[in-house]
Order: sequence, then structure tokens, then C-alpha cells
Amino acid sequence: MSTEQSALETLLGRARGPMGPAIEIDFGIPDGPLAELGKVLSRINGFFLFNAGVQVFRAGEEGLGHDLLSWNNEDAWKDTYDGLADDLFCFAQDIFGVQFAIVEGKEVVRFDPETARDEALGESLEDWAAWLLADPDANGAESFAYAYQQQRGALDPSERLVPRTFFVGGGSYDFDNFVAYDAVTAMRIRGPIAQQVHDLPDGATIRLRTE
Repeated sequence: MSTEQSALETLLGRARGPMGPAIEIDFGIPDGPLAELGKVLSRINGFFLFNAGVQVFRAGEEGLGHDLLSWNNEDAWKDTYDGLADDLFCFAQDIFGVQFAIVEGKEVVRFDPETARDEALGESLEDWAAWLLADPDANGAESFAYAYQQQRGALDPSERLVPRTFFVGGGSYDFDNFVAYDAVTAMRIRGPIAQQVHDLPDGATIRLRTE
């Protein structure tokens, strides 16, 4: 009998939380990523990973940071993407506002807020956890989050970073290229840009800035 710990259990062992009061979550689905998410939030109601490089949203009205249901309300930020984010049920985000979401209750994806393009990560939160743990720096912004907050101070749980010059427009990871915004505002800033670049071919020349 194998005693090897699952990737999701390993990830939860590194969680810093909870961000909200204890809660029991049941999405009414017996299996799949939504069922996993219900179990995760029932165990730790919202948390940070990788030096706050990744945030998993809490559920319920009380707590720190944005809550799961409000975040997924169309009027929060999805309306600025003009349908490009409607199929997403976002459960987490990284320090740059990249969304981790469940699509149609069966697939976990990474959603780029600047392009509205998604990347399939697997069919379970276990797959998502394994992907994060495979390279916490590239996939979870671990080293960047630590270094940035050591120099510029910790972000509020409701804040994420927006590049002054967007990554899609050639922006760098230099600390001076970032501004902290409320996470909802951060997404609303990028929605109209994502509409413009979503269908552009790779290599297209663009110059985009937030200010």
C-alpha cells in the first residue's frame, strides 16, 4: 500500500490561512474539481500559497480578501471581458491576477487576464496542485512574491499587481513596472485590453499601458 502523499495534500500542508470562518461547502456534485473544491474550503476556508504568490478565495460573507461567490458575479469584473470569461468559475489567482478556474465542472484552467486565453491544467484540483508544485516559481510566483513584498511591503489580501506596461505589450518583471490595485479593479482594467488582443496572432506588435 502506497503512503505517498497526494499533490493536493502537499499543497494544503503549505497553506497559510484560513481567510474566513469555518464553513461547510457542498456544490451538490459527487466528484470532479468542484467536489474537491468544496472539500478544500470546508477544511481551510481560503488561504495563501507560495509567499502569497497564489491566493485561494474564501467562501462566505466574512473574512479577508474577496469571497468566492462575489468574485464570480458577472458584475464584479467578468462583464468587462465581453463573454470571454463567462464560462469560468474562478477559485484562485496568482499575484498578477492570473485566474485558476473550473470550466463546465470538469476542467481546471489557467486564465490569462491580459489575453483572456486559457490553458488546460487537468481535470482535477489534484492536477492543478501537481502543476503548481512542479515549478512554484514559474507557476506560483513564489520567489517573485517573496522578493517584491520584502522590498515594497505586503499586499493587502484584496490586492493584486497590475503591470504599468502589460506583459503582452513587452512589460518586464521589474518591481517598478507594477502597481497594486484592488483585485476587482485590476481585472476590470485588463478586460477591455483582453478583448482587443484575444484574437491577435502571436508576434503581433502592440503597445499597451495601464497609465
